[in-house]
Amino acid sequence: MRHATCLGRFPVHSCGASTPWRGAKEVSGVALVVAQEVPTSSSMAVPHGPAGVGEARHRMRDELYRSGVAESVVDDAVLILSELLSNACRYGMPLGRAERGEGDVLAAWRVDSSGGLRVEVTDGGGPTRPVPSTPSVTARGGRGLNIISALAQDWGVRDSASGEVTVWVVVTEGHRREDFAARVGGGSGFDFLDSYDDLD
Repeated sequence: MRHATCLGRFPVHSCGASTPWRGAKEVSGVALVVAQEVPTSSSMAVPHGPAGVGEARHRMRDELYRSGVAESVVDDAVLILSELLSNACRYGMPLGRAERGEGDVLAAWRVDSSGGLRVEVTDGGGPTRPVPSTPSVTARGGRGLNIISALAQDWGVRDSASGEVTVWVVVTEGHRREDFAARVGGGSGFDFLDSYDDLD
C-alpha cells in the first residue's frame, strides 16, 4: 500500500504498514478520541540544495514522534538525515541526471520490527565515494561521516547500476558511542566539549 501526499512543493510517499496512533483532545468540555494511521516508513524527494533539508528534518521528526520512536533515536536520526542530505547536495549529483542545484535527491526512513530505524539518502552519484575524513581542528567541515559513525549502529554505501549512490544508516536506542567527541573531532585530539568550558 503506498500513499502519496504533497507537503508544500515536496512529494511525500508513505509505504507499507502503519502504526495506529490514538490521541485525545478536549474541545468545549468534550473529549474527542482521534485515531489515525502513522506510517512506519516514508520517503520524500528533497530539492538538491539547502532549501529542502529543513523541511525533511521537520517531516522526519514529526513522523517518528507520532510513531512512538524514542526521543534520543529521533534526535540522532534528524542529525544524521541533515548530514546525509548536506553531503548529497555538496558531493553528489541530483537524481535523473539533472544539473547541480536543480532536481532532487531521495530521503527515506523506516522503522523495522525490532525498533531500529533505517535512514537512507540517494543521490545521482559523484566523482568520489563517501568515506570519513580526518579534518584539521580549524576545518569548517569534513566531520559529517564521523558524526554518523559515532551515532549509528551501522552504516554503509550502496551503488546502483545506473550510477545512483545510497548512503544508509541504522540508528538504535542507546547506541551513541562513548567516544562521540573524539570521533566527531576526527581523532585530532580536539575535545569537542572543551570549546564550551569558557561559557561557565
